[in-house]
Amino acid sequence: MATHDGSRTVEAVQTTLDIIELLLERDGAGITEIASELDRSKGTIHGHMATLSQNEFVVKEGDTYRLSLRYLELGEKVRDRLQIYDVVTEELDDLSASCGELAQFAMTEHGRAVYIYKSAGENAIQSASSPGKREYMHCLSLGKAMLAHMPRERVEEIIDRHGLVGYTENTITDPETLFEELEAIRERGYAFDREEKIEGLRCVAAPVTTKDEIVGAISISGPASRFEGDFYEEELPSMITRSANVIEINSQFS
Repeated sequence: MATHDGSRTVEAVQTTLDIIELLLERDGAGITEIASELDRSKGTIHGHMATLSQNEFVVKEGDTYRLSLRYLELGEKVRDRLQIYDVVTEELDDLSASCGELAQFAMTEHGRAVYIYKSAGENAIQSASSPGKREYMHCLSLGKAMLAHMPRERVEEIIDRHGLVGYTENTITDPETLFEELEAIRERGYAFDREEKIEGLRCVAAPVTTKDEIVGAISISGPASRFEGDFYEEELPSMITRSANVIEINSQFS
């Protein structure tokens, strides 16, 4: 088995990772369900679950296996590596309080946007995003803000790997249209999500850079019924770019 870049992979390890992803997605599953979903024998799955359980990466509740608390430790360790994290959380808390909406920070990894932190103001919408969740970049203001500051070759690699999946009638699914959008984002300094991932949800995002390198992006999200006119086109972009600038400056001293 080979990856997208031609590297060889280990099938047994891939099966273990598939199991972990399945348990995450379904919040638990039994041997029969896992074996059926992954097209593996029950014996094979039993062996993987025994190994995961022995190493405390899963727990068994009756006939159901669930992910263990070990992942909290792993997540905390990864988050602690992000020197910018404390600066981001402080600024996003201030931003969400001042605008009353949902403010989020994401970074990019393996060609996708990864949510790192979110802060909800008093009028914030409910969001399915949570720290660690991964999304395709072309349909998010956060993702486009980051893509706009990557070399064209890197963006093309991401498109080749993940495609341009359509979610709504507003999703950009044509590569050249996306590159035109990214050029416009670079020129104005911020990106819009005009109901491109979810109908009725709009966002505006700005990149966070250090030493001319993209670190991540921050966004403000809300319903289309509120995100319109000058508030959406001018006030929110001013707020988000100002907060991005504060993060960039303060991160130099963190």
